[in-house]
Amino acid sequence: QVQLVESGGGLVQPGGSLRLSCAASISIFSINVMGWYRQAPGKQRELVANIFSGGSTDYADSVKGRFTISRDNAKNTVYLQMNSLKPEDTAAYYCRMVTTYSFIYWGQGTQVTVSS
Repeated sequence: QVQLVESGGGLVQPGGSLRLSCAASISIFSINVMGWYRQAPGKQRELVANIFSGGSTDYADSVKGRFTISRDNAKNTVYLQMNSLKPEDTAAYYCRMVTTYSFIYWGQGTQVTVSS
């Protein structure tokens, strides 16, 4: 069973930064897509950013220029560097893995709260 464990969430003031980590229990070297999603209370889960096996990335318009997704295949870990955080970034953040055979796995989530 694949496990994804997120960490790095917390409370931060507007304009601050956080780095989320997603550690996988398997090698991510050949994983097609690793991504971060978020879900705010009363809202649907939405894509934040994806990183593909070739290293290309895509981002939600709302986070472009502020968030950066990266992957360390040697550590089987994906990161989300979040800068210039805004109150509207407050949500539970989830890591998602899509394997070569299109199996999808989710982490348990980590809470990010942006508030003064």
